Amino acid sequence: MTTVGVLALQGDVREHEAALVRCGVRALRVRRQSELDSVDALVLPGGESTTIDKLLRVFELAEPLKERLDDGMPVLGTCAGMILLAKDIIGRASDQQTLGVIDMTVKRNAFGRQVDSSEVELVWRPDGSVMHATFIRAPWVEAHGEGVEVLAVNEAAGGHVVAVRQGNAIATSFHPEVCGDDRVHALLVDLVSA
Repeated sequence: MTTVGVLALQGDVREHEAALVRCGVRALRVRRQSELDSVDALVLPGGESTTIDKLLRVFELAEPLKERLDDGMPVLGTCAGMILLAKDIIGRASDQQTLGVIDMTVKRNAFGRQVDSSEVELVWRPDGSVMHATFIRAPWVEAHGEGVEVLAVNEAAGGHVVAVRQGNAIATSFHPEVCGDDRVHALLVDLVSA
């Protein structure tokens, strides 16, 4: 059975696990390299990007994770996970590092503070359907390279790109795991199967 890990250092882990199980795969919390080595794909959850970055280094997971991603392991980053996957960050903390997997520049906390959180309807471009999206202190994509496919745009907030895919990496600035809509997670599972 396919096993998809959820990085469990900080952030909303349970909701991602539930979405993955609904997609028909085994979910595994990842805190150690042995757990990382045993998964077919990984979810980088929302949370606080600078904290997750520091914990990746403290738990000695940053380099092994970069190696797995360089080798093509499918990955989904949501909110803080999107920031971790970006090549560059606007509003970067002084020592903040990224995994640099997706050729994009993201702006941290672009939608504002916690009190500015919102829920909007987006067009999910892969199938043209409407997707309900929850934004919590979310980033947006400020710029991206030619090889980056735009999956969704937040028209309600100035038309900013809020979901992308490049190769085996998917990133959303919203939290698909909290709305009960599993299309983003299903896309990740499809990458494992491909």
